Amino acid sequence: MDKIIINNLKIYAYHGVNPEEKIQGQNFILDIICKLDLKKPCQTDNVDDTVSYAQVIKLVKRVFVAEKYDLIEKAAQVVADSILDAFEQIEKVEITLKKPEAPIKADFSYVAVEIKRER
Repeated sequence: MDKIIINNLKIYAYHGVNPEEKIQGQNFILDIICKLDLKKPCQTDNVDDTVSYAQVIKLVKRVFVAEKYDLIEKAAQVVADSILDAFEQIEKVEITLKKPEAPIKADFSYVAVEIKRER
């Protein structure tokens, strides 16, 4: 299956179980893989025959900051659902949601969840 990949999309938001996370906020990083059939746009070279990654990014940025969630699992699910709802051509979506500034006393690059959803 073909893919549209959005890698390392940084969004500042207010998710977390700690009260200060919902007040101060922090950076989150999303990797998004949209699986779909790209045969037609490969033939036509017409943006109307594909899913615009710019539109996917615009949607993700909007829904990711619309609410404050305790869990990044929930935030990732909302992103996946919104993509599948908005773009009927997308058959499957994979979301990796990274939280590089998680308030944990340890040396790490990020904590993350990865979810895969399909129609």
